Amino acid sequence: MKKTVLVRDVKIGGNSPVSIQSMTNTDTRDTLATVRQVEKLYQIGADIVRVSVPNDESLNTIKELSKGKVPIVADIHFDYKLAIKSVESGADKIRINPSNIPQTAIKDIVKCCKERNIPIRVGVNKGSVKENSITPRRLAEIALENAKIIEDLGYDNLVLAVKTSDVIETIKSYRILDKLCGYPLHIGLTEAGTAKRGILKSAVAIGSLLADNIGDTIRVSLTGDPINEIFAAKEILRASGLDKNFVEVVACPTCARNNLDVEKIASTLEEMTKEINKPLRIAVMGCVVNGIGESKDADFGVAGGRDKSAIFAKGEILKTLPNDEVLDELIRLTKEYIK
Repeated sequence: MKKTVLVRDVKIGGNSPVSIQSMTNTDTRDTLATVRQVEKLYQIGADIVRVSVPNDESLNTIKELSKGKVPIVADIHFDYKLAIKSVESGADKIRINPSNIPQTAIKDIVKCCKERNIPIRVGVNKGSVKENSITPRRLAEIALENAKIIEDLGYDNLVLAVKTSDVIETIKSYRILDKLCGYPLHIGLTEAGTAKRGILKSAVAIGSLLADNIGDTIRVSLTGDPINEIFAAKEILRASGLDKNFVEVVACPTCARNNLDVEKIASTLEEMTKEINKPLRIAVMGCVVNGIGESKDADFGVAGGRDKSAIFAKGEILKTLPNDEVLDELIRLTKEYIK
């Protein structure tokens, strides 16, 4: 079992649920814009939000965010003094990349964090490592070497991360790191790209690790609006079976036997239930060949017939209806469940 780290009131590691993170893309000096974005990310499902702190002017925003209800991670590169000032300004966690922080400065950062029991994420990205020919094993070793420096200073309130922009390298790096340490792991694919391709790459990388029971907190790193990161992260957790509190609409791909407008029915049900945080499985199957049998685990659904379709629950037929009444009936059953 991984060590548990507390980011304000959010637990990372141990038996805690996998938490979702994102990062603002506003100019941190713009306090109002940054606060608004953090609040929006929190409202749609972010558990923790990271904020870049590139200069002293950004510290006013960290102070303001520390008054809110969202745990804030200060992201620091190069200037170690900004890490210390961020902690003093109320950051709940800091993220440093030891590859661009002077070794002599680590002691001062650790001293400040230790006084306030603020966790440190040691995030090692392949692109920032100065060595040549970095293998997944070496990337994991570098993370552990940097963690050891902090441990030797008497502090182990740590979260580790080893990211690359390559899916397979990232998976291999985390698998190795997971076997070598007991720290909670922040997983994700760095520089994944724009939403369309970046979500797919991230789903493969993060999903593979979660399937191996690796990963305690995740971020889907996408170019553009960070709102997309939260939606993607939630779907990855659901697809991985780690979040069951949602309405899942199972729909067949359709073929020549199809008797229903499966796409319309499924899309309508998904849209009307997207805000529901209760477990429910609805199956929309276009024919009767395997419709009910393949959807035995569904709470309810439909198996399409030529003129009439079977409405069923837990594999048992409840009634048959003309095809043009199917959608209304499924909507009725869904609303009844929601109430």
